[in-house]
Amino acid sequence: MTIDHNKGTVARKSLPLTPRDQADLELMLTSDAHREALSRISGETLQPQASEARALHALLTAGVAAVREEIEAAGYAQIAAEQDPQTRKAVARRRRPDWADE
Repeated sequence: MTIDHNKGTVARKSLPLTPRDQADLELMLTSDAHREALSRISGETLQPQASEARALHALLTAGVAAVREEIEAAGYAQIAAEQDPQTRKAVARRRRPDWADE
């Protein structure tokens, strides 16, 4: 998903950065490996000359995706924990085997 920052921007926010944050951001912009990994995770194409704003947006997108994945994993774990093992076995026995349609 590539975002056109000229068309989709709704607001610009001020973001306080620690020295560590600034160093990480610089690494995302200067390291090919980091920039490519961030592009894959965020779904945004980051060129070698990407702006700080674009990199920060990609980092935000990647972070939101990671939070959503964590929530999904926790939800699936909770569903699995709530399932009764006997009920799961009974349902599995009633399922038609994969090879039955051959």
